[in-house]
Formats: sequence, C-alpha cells, structure tokens
Amino acid sequence: MQIKGFSAILTTFAIYQICTNVLYLLKMKKKRLDIDYSYDFELIGIISPLKGYKLAWEINNRLEVKLIKDIDLQISFKKGTESSFSYFSYHVEGNVLKLFRNKPNEQELTKNILVPEYPHFDFILMTQSDDTGKSNRLQEVLRTIPSIELVAFIPLIALKSKDHFIF
Repeated sequence: MQIKGFSAILTTFAIYQICTNVLYLLKMKKKRLDIDYSYDFELIGIISPLKGYKLAWEINNRLEVKLIKDIDLQISFKKGTESSFSYFSYHVEGNVLKLFRNKPNEQELTKNILVPEYPHFDFILMTQSDDTGKSNRLQEVLRTIPSIELVAFIPLIALKSKDHFIF
C-alpha cells in the first residue's frame, strides 16, 4: 500500500515539475535575430522586347562578356506561392553580372514579380564590381544596343525586394 502511495506522489511531483518548466518557458523573454546584409551590388532596370537569351547574346557581343544561362532562381512569396525566374550570369575576378527576367516563367503567376516596385522593367541587371564608376559606363554601353528601349538605375535604399538578390 505504501509503494502505491509513493508512486502516486512521485507521479504528481513529476507532473508538477513538467508544468513548472512549461510555464517557465512560456514566460521566457523571446529574442529576435535581425540579420543586416551588406548590399554590395547595384541594379539596373532594362526595358526590351527581346527574349532573355537574345538580350544576353546582344550584351555579350557589346560588352565582350559571356553571360551563360544559369539554373532558374526560385523565390517564395508571402502568399505561399513560389515562382521561378530565368537568369544569365557572368563571373570573373572582381566582377559579376547577372541578367534576371523580372517576370516569372509561369504565365499564371504574373503578379509575382522579381522587383515589384518596378513592374514595368522586363529585365534586371545586377552588377557587383570593385570599380564604383563602372555602373555608369555600363549604362552608357547598354543604351547603345538598339533593341534596348530604356536603361535606368534602381536605387537600393527604398527597395523592399532587394533580399531576392541575396543567394
């Protein structure tokens, strides 16, 4: 009889300890980790009626680079939808060029845009360079391509979707 009473007290004590631990965890102060990324790239918006591969070919010829088709960029949006964006990339020491299509590959998800603040751009050119003045020269050269209708710098300061370019 005493063994049964002892196990009942032990069980009650164990339940009490579990409940106390749970309450302690609920009352604990929550900490939030904020990561501040360094955005060491610049974005240039391009309006052009060309397909991505044709525009990449024209940029390759004009800049003497070799933009190569890369695996599509997959981005998850807030509404639980996921879209893929085709892009071309070129890497050399000190310089990176990436040409993204601003609209998704899926026709039914046209509301998911890579840079929703600038939906009128057909392509986004991301540049990373050691030389700070290279972006202005790049814009001037891009404006000489006849099939490009507009080239404009995209300021990163007010851009909410700049995290899409960190991968």
